[in-house]
Parts: sequence; structure tokens; C-alpha cells
Amino acid sequence: MPGLTDSLPLPQRLALAYAPASAKPAVLALFALDARLGHALRQASEPIMAQMRLAWWRDQFALLPDRRERSDELIRALDVFAGEEAALIGLVDGWETLISEQLDADGFAMGRARGFAALARRLGVPDEPSAEAGRRYALADLAANLSEADERQAVLDLAGQGRRIALPKALRSLAVLDGLARRSLARGGSPLLDGPGAMLSAIRLGLAGR
Repeated sequence: MPGLTDSLPLPQRLALAYAPASAKPAVLALFALDARLGHALRQASEPIMAQMRLAWWRDQFALLPDRRERSDELIRALDVFAGEEAALIGLVDGWETLISEQLDADGFAMGRARGFAALARRLGVPDEPSAEAGRRYALADLAANLSEADERQAVLDLAGQGRRIALPKALRSLAVLDGLARRSLARGGSPLLDGPGAMLSAIRLGLAGR
């Protein structure tokens, strides 16, 4: 699915490269939905426009898969998450918190974490470590994109440094993102891929998982 892959931010595109073949369709679908939701917020000229775009996704997930907008490649790719619609709606809700005037970093991170927990369940592995790593990645990603120093520091404080989370091979892509997140948080909210050092770290995580 080159179209969906091309829509991903660079850290997620790099992480996807290390997903086992059996896991790649679900990983790509989740990453692409996450990217689409973020794009909906960034491109909206008014908060109400962003809310309408997010509401469209909630409406889609309220329908049976064969009743959804089948012309959308991403909608079709998300068939792999049949039965996990509540978690996908939680992901939508997480992104919607950014529309509020008051930053709800924990709500944002927990919403995205629900998507990663659903990914773990789809792949048949425990979901709690996946949710924990997904939350940390979401907070690091948020901190790296905040321009207000006070808000960034609040997100860094919320994230903390945390322990290394052991993830199974099926979630190697998330292991890459979590490792980049830990590195970013240790550097005060730097971009997840801020140079050759980050790239080498990602490659090591992708190959060895640690």
C-alpha cells in the first residue's frame, strides 16, 4: 500500500520498515489512521472544521465495515481492526483533545495509547505494554511539536523518563517509536529523528528490539 505508507511521518515510516510481514498490514493501518487524524487537525482552518472531520471518522466506525466509505483506501485497510472500533474511536477522541484551548496532554496520549493497545490485541500479544509504550511515544511526539516552553515542560514532566518496555517482535515498530521517544524526552523534547544519532538508534532498535 504505497499510498498509505507515503502518508506517514518519517518516524512512523521508518518504524514500519521493521514490522514483521504478518504484522505489517495492521501496523500500517493504525499508523495511517493516526497520521490522517493529525493531518485533519493541522489542515483545518477552524476548530469546527477539524471537529467535523473527526466526527466523520466516528461515524464510519459506528458502521459495519461493509457499510463504510469503501472508496477510501484507509477505510478498507482498517478492516483488520474489526471488533476494535471502540479503541479506534478512542484514538479519534485523543486527537480531538488538541482542539480545546486547555491542553489535555494526558487525554491526548491515552487516546493514542488505546490505538496501540488495539494493535497488540490484533496481533495476539499483551496490550498493556503496548499501551504504555504508545502513551510515551504520544507524549514525546507532542512535546517535540509544542512551541510554548511551559506547555512542553508540562508534557515532559507528565512523561517522565520511564523504564525500557520489553515488546514482542510483532510490535517491533512500536519498539522503534518508543526508543526514539525515550531519546527525545531525555533531550528535552527534541524531534524524534533529529539527526544521524537518532537514525542509528532506530536501526538498532529495529534490528535487535533494544
